[in-house]
Amino acid sequence: MNTQPLKHLFLSLSVFVLVLVLVLGCKDNNKTNTPEPTKDAPTASVTLSPVEQMEKTHHKTEFLSKDAILFDLKIQFGGKERLDGTMTLLTNSTKGKLELTDGTAIYFDGDTVYHSPDLKNPNGARFDAYTWMYFLLFPTKMSDPGTVWSQPETTQMNGNTYLQQKLSFKPETGDAPDDWYEVYSNPETHEIAYLGYIVTANKTIEEAEASPHAIGYTNYVAIDNVPIPMAWTFYEWTKNSGLGDTIGHAKLANVKFVETTEHTFSAPDGFIEK
Repeated sequence: MNTQPLKHLFLSLSVFVLVLVLVLGCKDNNKTNTPEPTKDAPTASVTLSPVEQMEKTHHKTEFLSKDAILFDLKIQFGGKERLDGTMTLLTNSTKGKLELTDGTAIYFDGDTVYHSPDLKNPNGARFDAYTWMYFLLFPTKMSDPGTVWSQPETTQMNGNTYLQQKLSFKPETGDAPDDWYEVYSNPETHEIAYLGYIVTANKTIEEAEASPHAIGYTNYVAIDNVPIPMAWTFYEWTKNSGLGDTIGHAKLANVKFVETTEHTFSAPDGFIEK
């Protein structure tokens, strides 16, 4: 019997099996060396502080992206006109001016205030320059250097629930570092509803704390996507008893964001530095 063909057949089969094993082995090695596709890791959620939540609700970033804001402002206390004029403020609060309807004006640049020689109440020039500005820009200044916040707490005031926090200031912060505020915000929307406050301008701390007040913000209107409270109401107030009698009102009108020039906040010649 001739076995040579069978030997050749066995040899061919052996070579084929060896090649097949090598090929399959290479495929397995390639498979094990190729990493499995991975799914994107979930993005960690960022928890905002109550102050950051209020800033977000009031569109602080959008506000500060603007150059300046201009608005008409009328204020009454005790049924009498306290102020009637137009304010223009840099959104970063470093410069501003108040042009009153009687033709007088107040300018401020940083810590320096200038007023018309015939201003009716020159002793109140610094107060008018900074207080009304601060009431409007408050949502954008809550994280300013020198601000000190208490821990938030849920509180009831006049039948409504609010998130309440006290804002005070480190020494030598701003024009009135002894002032403080109690901030009442909506616990769901984080919109600021009220500020309890004291005013230490021309007063001792004891005198100021003996007559605290509150400002209530209503009629929020979106101006270029930034919520602006068009109506302010002033109240007698204490932290323990809440809102008391209404003592004043303020109304804003013709609110708009504007561009300024290098001369917009230059006080005219003859103005008095206060």
